[in-house]
Amino acid sequence: MLAYRSGVFPMSDARDDPDVFWVEPRQRAILPLDGLNVSRSLARTLRRGRFHVTCNAAFAEVMAGCAAPRRETDDTWISGRITASYLLLHRLGHAHSIECWQGDDLVGGLYGVGFDRVFCGESMFSRVPDASKVALCWLVAALRHANATLLDCQFMTEHLASLGAVEISQAEYLVRLRAAQSATDGAGAAALGDGVGDALADGLGVGAGVALPDGFAALLAAAAAAGSSSSPGNFIAQSLTQTS
Repeated sequence: MLAYRSGVFPMSDARDDPDVFWVEPRQRAILPLDGLNVSRSLARTLRRGRFHVTCNAAFAEVMAGCAAPRRETDDTWISGRITASYLLLHRLGHAHSIECWQGDDLVGGLYGVGFDRVFCGESMFSRVPDASKVALCWLVAALRHANATLLDCQFMTEHLASLGAVEISQAEYLVRLRAAQSATDGAGAAALGDGVGDALADGLGVGAGVALPDGFAALLAAAAAAGSSSSPGNFIAQSLTQTS
């Protein structure tokens, strides 16, 4: 958690890699929470409610989906050690997932790490068209309700760029990262002193995690309050297309 708060994140070279290395890219991809690009077809998918969407209902399964072989490669950076670490972060309340279901089948989702007003997206997967995009839409909407200010996407890809992600320098990212942390009550900053080791030893991490589950619940409540004509998907599509 201290590494994330410092703008650094872990990766591995392969599925069976026993080691972890730390990454601080020169250029950083972020997705402005008011800049998600929702196409007409994606908005239509949201409104039709093709997927049942949940939060933290199947974290381990989402990680497994993200680590599964893909068309372009059979390997993954999500090693056994990485998986075990994030499962622990999830149990401690620092890592969260968004799941997309069709019936009892998990067909897409994403996971990441949250703290203060920051969410660091780690990976997403899709087994049917648009599932990961819908998960991202729900993530952005929930983060807004959680009062988050920074959604980190780490590395830029064509897919992320098409969804509205922008690339900034690592120096600018650190400025935004500090601002998102200083916007809280200061508990996180205080924890960076002598109490870091004690906090980690107690399983508390460093500072509070972004309340994604609370934001997700608030999103559902807001959709319900909007009236019977506003399903969660329709409510999200309307709110995202108004600001994107």
